[in-house]
Amino acid sequence: MRAEPEDRVIVIDEVQRVPELLSAVHLLMEERIRQRFVLTGSSARKLKRTGVDLLAGRAVLHTMHPFVAAELGERFSLAQALDLGMLPLVLGAPSPSVRLKSYAALYLKDEVKAEGLVRNLGSFARFLEAVSLSHANVLNVSNVARECQVERKVVEGYVVVLEDLLLAFQLPVFTRRAARQLASHPKLFLFDAGVFRSLRPSGPLDPAEEAEGPALEGLVAQHLRAWSAYRSVPVELSYWRTRSGVEVDFVVYGPDTFVAIEVKNTRAVRPRDLTGLKAFREDFPEARVLLLYRGSERLVRDKVPCLPVDGFLRTMRPHRPLFPS
Repeated sequence: MRAEPEDRVIVIDEVQRVPELLSAVHLLMEERIRQRFVLTGSSARKLKRTGVDLLAGRAVLHTMHPFVAAELGERFSLAQALDLGMLPLVLGAPSPSVRLKSYAALYLKDEVKAEGLVRNLGSFARFLEAVSLSHANVLNVSNVARECQVERKVVEGYVVVLEDLLLAFQLPVFTRRAARQLASHPKLFLFDAGVFRSLRPSGPLDPAEEAEGPALEGLVAQHLRAWSAYRSVPVELSYWRTRSGVEVDFVVYGPDTFVAIEVKNTRAVRPRDLTGLKAFREDFPEARVLLLYRGSERLVRDKVPCLPVDGFLRTMRPHRPLFPS
């Protein structure tokens, strides 16, 4: 049966390229109550800058993330995910490694250059390489600026561009009921482990094994973000770090969740790996704590559950509790 015009779904891709379309969509929504629109985009920067009607109160916002392990099922490989990431565009390509290598260049051409988001594309390209060294760490803007040979304010602007293009995100410090002096700066993550690996410098002075830890932490981070975005009950993602350097990689906090997670790129659990979780548990006995590692056994050390990260990622689903029973 052919759908009537008022039953049609109208899809507008990359709506940020012509933000004035939102006003037209708003008008059509007023005139045709049953008309449905799906508006997709890869950047909010142009929409914010033009200040057009953002359909406040008339639209439901959804975010789409790279694949998660549960979506791939048996096709998920932790080793592959750490090397190539989880982008459908990459994993579906005939040669994923070639597609991944060209991703940053294509994005620079299609988004940054086409929309004129930065004045000096060469400086921004150097910034991408330099900022990859801060993936899964607190971003030192001054160091990155010095590496790129640009002013600090320029780097701060570049970070905003990354976030607006959905290429990076920052995790704030968990500060609720703080019993200790805490760090104040957020941690930076590129949105996909494969993109991180493609941007990070490689060579004799850049051992590949040094990138494995940040890649693993970033892979867990992107899974947590997707799990949070796809579930009906919202949660806050953050990290915890004291001024003395005691840290927990992730804190997941919400109406039905309070979990502290530490990620270790090791095959065995060492006593020092539990330091941050034990300190966090002292300050927040209400929280559940969990260590993820590269081993194959489910363990309990000092009353801290230690799970293989591979299995944990495979079982993450929005309708299930984050903490395994």
